[in-house]
Amino acid sequence: MSKIDEITKDSWLRATFPEWGTWLNEEIEDEVVKPNTVALWWIGCMGFWIKTEKSTNIAVDLWFGNGKRTTRNKYMVKGHQMANMSGGRLVQPNRRNQPFVLDPFEVKQLDAVVATHIHSDHMDINFAAAVLKNVKEPIPFIGPKESVEKWIGWGVPKERCIIVKPGDTVKVKDVEILALDSFDRTVLVTQDSYAPLAGTIPNMDEKAVNYLFKTSGGNIYDAADSHYSISFGDHGKKHKIDVAFGAYGENPVGIADKQTSVDLLRMAEALNTKVVIPLHYDIWTNFMADTNEILALYDMRKYRLQYKFEPFIWEVGGKYVFPNDLGKREFHHRRGFEDAFENEQNIPFKSLL
Repeated sequence: MSKIDEITKDSWLRATFPEWGTWLNEEIEDEVVKPNTVALWWIGCMGFWIKTEKSTNIAVDLWFGNGKRTTRNKYMVKGHQMANMSGGRLVQPNRRNQPFVLDPFEVKQLDAVVATHIHSDHMDINFAAAVLKNVKEPIPFIGPKESVEKWIGWGVPKERCIIVKPGDTVKVKDVEILALDSFDRTVLVTQDSYAPLAGTIPNMDEKAVNYLFKTSGGNIYDAADSHYSISFGDHGKKHKIDVAFGAYGENPVGIADKQTSVDLLRMAEALNTKVVIPLHYDIWTNFMADTNEILALYDMRKYRLQYKFEPFIWEVGGKYVFPNDLGKREFHHRRGFEDAFENEQNIPFKSLL
């Protein structure tokens, strides 16, 4: 049998996906977080990983799924939040735009799974299954009421789930997780099946929360899919915030789902954060946005408005360490070849290069 004959679609999938293999899993496991710092990794979309100096690991909004994968379905499901919001019916062309940088089934060291809300790009059944099967300790699944109901519906044991609403705190080893108000107006028009929404008053606290993760290295604020709200100023007044994540994207006509560049800068100012990091703009092909717009507007406004924060532009799979990385503006993955010329070159003659 030739090598070609041995190749199948299944062999290709197993050899290729997840695209990063266990590289990032190993990097996170091997990371030794120094005292008075906190390490963060962007897993894609709004998903990120926190690791503290006590080796506490918390996974927030990790998602390992896809968007649209065929052109054959022409219309959105009736009752879908984008259909409800826009009145449109044509299927949105939101294909996944990022590789899978973490292998969920190779996660072994984890102390909590955290979700901000029920949207399918913030909760993942594959990750839930992987955690239940491969993490030895009975770690908690933490989220608002509807997220917990979704986990339980998948088969996560009820006793492993913790429902939070704004004002609630959960202690996970050396991390205090504080649930705060969400300003995600898209989740308010999200339904399991179509029903008229006119005249209804949905309960945001049961659907979504923001979080403040208090660590010895700094406090991390997760605005999740919140739109801009003047109440960010209330959070900034009441809490010390060091790093803030916000959902950034280019909204198509008829849609108000992501914060704009101006929104993101206003949020950072209101939260009185030291660093603002845009997320979410990476994942959907129809919502992709240019982070240079954030940097340009920041430079235009920072002196006149006396900004006390700085933006940081990340890459999926990249690490950010607070406060060590203060002052950095853009991330670049390690370029390698640090040992160049430490061994003899194998080239025909030096002037070749």
